[in-house]
Amino acid sequence: MTSQEIRDSFLTFFKDKKHSIVPSSPMVLKNDPTLMFVNSGMAPFKEYFLGNSKPKNSRIADTQKCLRVSGKHNDLEEVGYDTYHHTFFEMLGNWSFGDYFKKDAIAWAWQLLTEVYGIDKSWLYVTVFEGDKGDKLSLDKEAYDFWKSHISEDRILMGNKKDNFWEMGDQGPCGPCSEIHVDIRSEDEKKKIDGKTLVNADHPQVVEIWNLVFMQYNRKADGSLEELPNKHIDTGMGFERLCMVLQGVQSNYDTDVFTPIIREIETISNAEYTKNQEVDVAIRVIADHVRAVSFSIADGQLPSNTGAGYVIRRILRRAIRYGFTFLDQKDPFIFKLVKTLANQMGKAFPELKKQQQLIENVIKEEEQSFLRTLDQGLVLLDKVITNTKGQTIDGKNAFELYDTYGFPLDLTQLIAKEKGYSIDEAGFKIEMSKQKDRSRNASASETSDWVEISPYHEDEFIGYDHLSANIKITQYRKVTSKKEGSFYQLVFNKTPFYPEGGGQVGDKGYLEASNGDIIHIFDTKKENNVIIHFAKSLPKDIEATFTAVVDKDFRALSESNHTATHLLHQALRTILGTHVEQKGSLVKPEYLRFDFSHFSKLTNEQLQEVEDFVNARIRENLPLQELRNIPMQEAIDKGAIALFGEKYEDSVRAVKFGKSMELCGGTHVKQTADIWAFKILSESAIAAGIRRIEAITNVAVKDYYTDIDRTFESIQDILKNPKEPVQAIQNLQDENANLKKEIEGLLKEKAKSLKGELLNELEEVNGVKYLAKKVDLDA
Repeated sequence: MTSQEIRDSFLTFFKDKKHSIVPSSPMVLKNDPTLMFVNSGMAPFKEYFLGNSKPKNSRIADTQKCLRVSGKHNDLEEVGYDTYHHTFFEMLGNWSFGDYFKKDAIAWAWQLLTEVYGIDKSWLYVTVFEGDKGDKLSLDKEAYDFWKSHISEDRILMGNKKDNFWEMGDQGPCGPCSEIHVDIRSEDEKKKIDGKTLVNADHPQVVEIWNLVFMQYNRKADGSLEELPNKHIDTGMGFERLCMVLQGVQSNYDTDVFTPIIREIETISNAEYTKNQEVDVAIRVIADHVRAVSFSIADGQLPSNTGAGYVIRRILRRAIRYGFTFLDQKDPFIFKLVKTLANQMGKAFPELKKQQQLIENVIKEEEQSFLRTLDQGLVLLDKVITNTKGQTIDGKNAFELYDTYGFPLDLTQLIAKEKGYSIDEAGFKIEMSKQKDRSRNASASETSDWVEISPYHEDEFIGYDHLSANIKITQYRKVTSKKEGSFYQLVFNKTPFYPEGGGQVGDKGYLEASNGDIIHIFDTKKENNVIIHFAKSLPKDIEATFTAVVDKDFRALSESNHTATHLLHQALRTILGTHVEQKGSLVKPEYLRFDFSHFSKLTNEQLQEVEDFVNARIRENLPLQELRNIPMQEAIDKGAIALFGEKYEDSVRAVKFGKSMELCGGTHVKQTADIWAFKILSESAIAAGIRRIEAITNVAVKDYYTDIDRTFESIQDILKNPKEPVQAIQNLQDENANLKKEIEGLLKEKAKSLKGELLNELEEVNGVKYLAKKVDLDA
């Protein structure tokens, strides 16, 4: 079976079991402070497990794009050294939210593997949770008994908490799990060593392919467990490993998921896979990492120096240096692999095809930049070696190369070894530990459990229509941060406060009690589909009814800039072409920032045309037209633009101003005249093929032109208020240039005259002519 057939068979099987087949969510997470990337199939459904939302169908199946760079077996620096761990991978999964539980999950997994995929039953082992005294949990006998009806008991193995109890994090839903392992060794090898002894022993041919998680507990902040009111199923099957088993090969990298990329790497580098261990590792690293970086860019996350962007940059730079060091690739080449990847996976993930040119350009620019950095680092390393006494390079110097130039320790070691030097690894690790401690201390925070006040959990957003409302606080928790101190997060039964999202910052405002007490709300965010309000203190009577009031001026200016981003998007697509796509935005009361795809700098004429276009739409006073809670496809059919990298629900909101129509959950002006005016402040590049415009609207434009008027008046005063100040300034510049020429001429004449005078004053002593004199001359 091809990888595409394997993927399709999985989805078809669960579709026949009454599951809704949903597309993969974007790999980059935006409303979860605990994760940067989707690192498991369940991450996009976290809100359902937490009980914050309900899916339309209690049964779901999908193939989810995932990225892991840390955790069990997934340290970034280890990927490539074995044949079955990856940064980017697909997770095939089926989910039950309060529907079926262990019996059906186990039966269907067994049916799919043995009957549909035809895996030999004698190759399979399963594990069940043996219990844990610390958590006062006993053996998962229910799962054990269900497995007994499918597989002999000698193939049902006990697993400890580390391997067979799955947790979302330090807090939240969790439960025992059953892993399914497959032994693909030869018959001779199986006779020599019993496969059960190799389960969870990191053997490359005895690997876990499917994990069935039985969500039945909630982990509280104090570490204790409580039963969940509804039991859920969360399963994840590694797609690449499944392909390895079904295609009869011994490595994930030998499947048709990877072989087209590996063949292309061989062609570009003239290297040969499976002939040299160092070359093999390099090829696996590059084949893996180009997938991670490409999918990230396609989902809207560009390489950068912070947050998720920094993770992507690290992954790409690791691939670059392996090509540089082991494949002798001193020029950009990884970008050339994107076409092969898009051809291989574009059917399952069409965003790769659509974003191919952007992905290639971004990767190529990153390669060029890092290769220049490597050259600079090599020069610095040469200086370090020159200044090193003895044959051991100081760990601090090695860490400086890592921290400043992105030189990983192994690359520094390799180059140093070639020159007869070693590295003080202990010193390097000490410096690395210090940096991690600094980072950890700067961002450390402690979050308490939610304290439930009221049973009303609707958490309804009413801010499109209201800026104030009578509300009840349903729950709160305290957060203590070293950076920000202590504050509280509050959840209301309904709220007029818009939570940060879609580029727009969260609302501010206050709560007012009946006795006049005020609690200021300094920010509003959304976490796992719950709107959270930030306050420095709690009200005295937390169970009272409050009037929640949004800062209307703050909101109005944010709305002005948000609507302007929609009009700006329309202007760019109209003037530059429909290849323009939004790649990011920031909407604050003070200004707006809009990132978009375009491959050249905008001319002054184009910028003026864009600005004029937006201001024309403002003058037309176009009314806001909303389509709320309509099916996504219907909105698209009506002409709404959906943004890549955004996760949309089945029902969406579309915002329309004239011919501008976008899927958007943000707040907007009621008519475009409320924006007053639009002014572009700057246009620049932020990455290959990505441009950024910063602009202002409303009172900020008024203040901008007021400042210009004042500056102009000052110029007029200095110039004695001429009628044509520009001409007057030009006249001054011309006059200044003429005077400079005259002065230069006079100085030259003076120099000639002085030369003659000085020659006449020469004195002679013992046949040597000399002159000692102080000369006052500027040339």
